[in-house]
This record gives sequence, structure tokens and C-alpha cells, in this order.
Amino acid sequence: MDKACLDHRLTEDERRQFDERGCFVVPNALPPELLTRLVDAVDRLEAEHRPLRGLEPSQPLNHLDCIGYDDAFLELLEWPKTIARVIDILGWHIQLYHSHLIVTPPLPPDAESGSSRLHWHQDSGRLNLDLETDPRPRVSLKVGFLLTDTSEPDRGNFHVVPGSHLRNTLEFPTVGAEHPDATPIRARAGDAVFFDRRLWHAAGRNRSNVTRKAVFFGYSYRWLRPRDDMTVDRYLAEADPIRRQLLGASPTGGFGYTSPSDADVPLRAWLVEHLGEESVVP
Repeated sequence: MDKACLDHRLTEDERRQFDERGCFVVPNALPPELLTRLVDAVDRLEAEHRPLRGLEPSQPLNHLDCIGYDDAFLELLEWPKTIARVIDILGWHIQLYHSHLIVTPPLPPDAESGSSRLHWHQDSGRLNLDLETDPRPRVSLKVGFLLTDTSEPDRGNFHVVPGSHLRNTLEFPTVGAEHPDATPIRARAGDAVFFDRRLWHAAGRNRSNVTRKAVFFGYSYRWLRPRDDMTVDRYLAEADPIRRQLLGASPTGGFGYTSPSDADVPLRAWLVEHLGEESVVP
């Protein structure tokens, strides 16, 4: 892992935002060169998979396991400006359990404006029904890499209800109306959005003339099963031990996901080496 990531650790303000609001934005997380390669990879996959799924040009495309489809996405796994922040929030017992890209084309000019609500949800599906606590545990977070400019509203912006990660349900005070606290995240191409999986969020409508493109990486504790049918085996042979951990490898087998040995979680030893034992949570 690149030691440069330690120059981009979670700030006190970011931690406060994450704890209180459930999200924060890291400006300029991606350099122009990588941004260009990521957009090219997204465009290639869209051109291939949109006709395979029978999607119209104006319909959104959500493609899972994008990390397995292009090496450009692999670079995001341990990206220096994001990975240390992930570790500072979740700790060292982590893995990538989910990756996907979303392409949101502009709506047709004759699309009904309507007042229907956005599709508000928390991530992780059954996890929100099977766990009984209130609020439910965090378990995972996502990093959304914006590949196109959404600094203005109505560009398919990522929407959130700030602070809703501490609520198991989302209440709508007015029947049929949008949530009064619905907030579009205004982020530019190259920015990264961190959010708690419990945060109630939704994709906004794209009424602009720009196709919105984004890539999302979900990090979780290693005992959680992957959300995708991850196709990352081709990366493992040349991966160093930390990358193998992040891609889901467990040298000691299934037991290593719940009661890991040092071999299962080399990230912990790396953190101890560079930050000191007292700085690393057991």
C-alpha cells in the first residue's frame, strides 16, 4: 500500500460530518489522467451492456462488479486520497464487498416532471430487516467517485437526507410530497462522496444535457458476504498481501473472516508499522 495515503487521513471535520450527517465530500480526489481513463472504461462498458439489457438511451445503467471489468477501476481500491479515510472509519478488518458504476442519461424532453418521490433506500437489503437494533449498526460504507460534473442540481445528483443514518425508517410528513430535507450533493468531476450505508439516499433526476457517470466502491467488515458475484481472481496472483485482503482473500480459510490471523489481515501489521501499536484499534 502506498504510504502516501497517510497524508490523506480523516479530518476532525470529516468525522463530525460522517457521524452527524452520514456523509462528506472529498474535493479533487481523482487526477485528470485517471478521471479520463475511468470515463473511457465506463463508456466502453455502457456501449457493451446497454444493448445486452435492452435499455433505451434515456434509461439509467447500473452495472455491478465493475472492478472486475477494467484495470482502471482496480486503482480505486487503495486510492491514496480515499483509502486511509475508509480505514479511519471502519478500521483494518475490511474488504471490498461491492462495486458498481451508474450511468444516468438526460431524461427525454417530454418526460413528465411530476411530483413523485425519489427512490429512497438504505443499502444492504435484508440487513435492514434482519438486524433488530435501532439504529442498526454501520457495517459498511461507500465511496462514490463522481466522473462528471454534478455541481448544479437536476444532473442526476446523489440525494441524501442528512442525519437519516440514525433512523431505521424515513418519515414523510406530507402525503405524496418529497421529503423536506432531501438534499442534492453538489460535487464536481473527480470529487469523492463518502456515505454511511444506513444513510437514506436516492438517485436524482437528470434534467440537464449532461450524462451523469459515477463509480461506487463499498467497503465492509470481512465477515460480510460480498454483494456482487465478484470476478477479481485474475488480480490475486500479482497482488500484494494487503490488496489480496481488500479483494477478499483469506489464507486461513473461512474461519479467517471471523477470527482472523495476522496472515488474513496484513493491513493491521502495516498500520502498526507506520502508525504505532497504540494508534491501531485491536
